[in-house]
Amino acid sequence: MQLRYSFRVYPTAGQRAALARAFGCARVVYNDALRAREAARAAGLPFPRVGDLSKALITGAKKTPERAWLGEVSAVVLQQSLRDLEAAYRNFFDGLKGKRPRTGAPRFKSRKDTRQAVRFTANARWRITSCGKLSLPKVGDLTVKWSRTLPSTPSTVTVVKDSAGRYFASFIVESDPAADLARMPDTDHVVGIDLGLVHFAVLSDGTKIDSPRFLRRAEKKLKRAQQTLSRKEKGSKNRDKARCKVARAHAQVADARREFHHRLSTKVVRENQAVAVEALSVKGLARTRMAKSVYDAGWSAFVTMLEYKAARYGRRFVRIGRFEPTSQVCSNCGVKDGPKPLHVRMWTCGACGAVLDRDVNAAVNVAKAAGLAVSACGAQVRRAPVPAPREEAGTHPKRPTLPVREQAGIPGL
Repeated sequence: MQLRYSFRVYPTAGQRAALARAFGCARVVYNDALRAREAARAAGLPFPRVGDLSKALITGAKKTPERAWLGEVSAVVLQQSLRDLEAAYRNFFDGLKGKRPRTGAPRFKSRKDTRQAVRFTANARWRITSCGKLSLPKVGDLTVKWSRTLPSTPSTVTVVKDSAGRYFASFIVESDPAADLARMPDTDHVVGIDLGLVHFAVLSDGTKIDSPRFLRRAEKKLKRAQQTLSRKEKGSKNRDKARCKVARAHAQVADARREFHHRLSTKVVRENQAVAVEALSVKGLARTRMAKSVYDAGWSAFVTMLEYKAARYGRRFVRIGRFEPTSQVCSNCGVKDGPKPLHVRMWTCGACGAVLDRDVNAAVNVAKAAGLAVSACGAQVRRAPVPAPREEAGTHPKRPTLPVREQAGIPGL
């Protein structure tokens, strides 16, 4: 399995200028290649191949006065830009054929885009120096903040500049399956997860994880930063500084949410051999009045982390359909009790009389729908009070009595 490790880098002023040139040259080559392909499509000709585009737009363009500055950056960066365009077209056509979710056609990149990236492969001869710096061709030695050790020698590094003006180095490495399996303890526990808004996740064993609501807690700070930005004159340097402040505030929220997802997903995968979740329609829920809270929770990112971590560490991951009636079925007896409004958090099963917590009951049903052997005792089930028969209630004379189920108001089977 290929993994991506990202680290913060701190380039100097000269290195930032060199990276800016690399970003600009990669963008120009990408746009030139896209323009050539669109011209071929309009003329009814077949798309030019990557090799032909490389000869014309990189090798040939460097010899012209208009594009001579392409030689100031590594040629590998320009080649990878053509590969990115090829991948964009491939994803677009695969979406039209139904092989993957649909994506839009490739579009021209703008020099005003706040996020920029360039990729260096092994052919670029980049390396990590003995003092822990990242040496890139025609850029220099970048200072890297190593937060952890790379498990193996990386094959590719991508330098990214985000909207907040921060720089990151993203390495692609190959993981060792045997080492990954050795890191996880042996366990036979299984768990079903019900995702929500009041509680971010409710586990089938009764554990409830509160929703951190990172965006909601940072709304005042974001509002002040956005108001400051709106007062700045367009095109001014002060407006650009204010925009960076807004971007940094949003980046802090996104980083905190990502850290929460990583910690929780690692804990769940470590403690359970099998994990089951429900496939939620996030796009559908985002059309409701709960849209901000839905996006603030970040369910899709959390489920994605669970899926790839389970595959990495040899755990079982199951995703059940979104139309499974997990909130309508009693996890104790399996009888479907019908839909219930959202304000109903506790309900009593009409068949067996069990009092159920809505979220925990749904988590147990998620695990059962995935084929996992989960006990319903985790659903906080308790028996409802049932009237005793007359012959057991005292010393009254015996009379013809109804069955216990009918005395409790429960219809007979």
